[in-house]
Amino acid sequence: MRLHNKVAIITGSGSGIGKAAADVFASQGAKIAVVDINEEKLNQTVQELQQQGCVVMGICCDLSNEDKVKDLIASVIQRFGGIDILFNNAGTILPKGIEEIEGHEWNRLFDVNVKSMFLTIKYGLAYLKASKGCIVNMGSMTGVVGQQFNPAYSATKGAVIALTKALAIDLAPHGVRVNSISPAGVKTPLLADWLQLQENPEQASLAQDRSHLLGRTATPNEIANVALFLASDDSSFVTGENIVVDGGATIGYAAGPKPEWDRVEV
Repeated sequence: MRLHNKVAIITGSGSGIGKAAADVFASQGAKIAVVDINEEKLNQTVQELQQQGCVVMGICCDLSNEDKVKDLIASVIQRFGGIDILFNNAGTILPKGIEEIEGHEWNRLFDVNVKSMFLTIKYGLAYLKASKGCIVNMGSMTGVVGQQFNPAYSATKGAVIALTKALAIDLAPHGVRVNSISPAGVKTPLLADWLQLQENPEQASLAQDRSHLLGRTATPNEIANVALFLASDDSSFVTGENIVVDGGATIGYAAGPKPEWDRVEV
């Protein structure tokens, strides 16, 4: 098993990519600390993993609260005795134009998407140094190329990517690797919520699929498998990288008419 007896903290693992990562990591022998602010979803993930015979603990936590993050790290150490993998996956969106965004909304987005990573890394770092562990941060394609009507989210994800690279420099002498993942569209509850905000959700969903050269939106498991690679010894010489997992969305435009993806057999 690729993560045998490794201790992994996965934030935002009550649903979506985080939940998929908890499943994948546990299947590879990791002991999992499932962390989410939504207690109902958190408990469901923990219960499902326990039914599979996995070693797991659940922690309900507002990751923007410094004292809560201190308690989170202390709880993991008390239960498992160390930390090998920190997957900073928790995040949220704010799909508004810059003139519509209130100051408190901007601050809250940075608290959830960036400050949370600062806090988990700050208080977990001593244990990651001791284990020569690794950190995986969730970026986004929007942090690489931007996104229309989503400036705050793009700004937070750009910050995550820059933080990842800076920390990789600082932590390499301690044997701690730091990388990030930048997906395009992923079929998560967060994306589903965003699509429902559109004038025509069905048309928006189709456009979302077709914005990727592969003609579809990624599944959470496809992103979780990249996280597994970065968390395992398979990537032992990889640090400071932002792995773009976007189905070709950032390459550019295909020449000629748009392919009729629904007619292509896959």
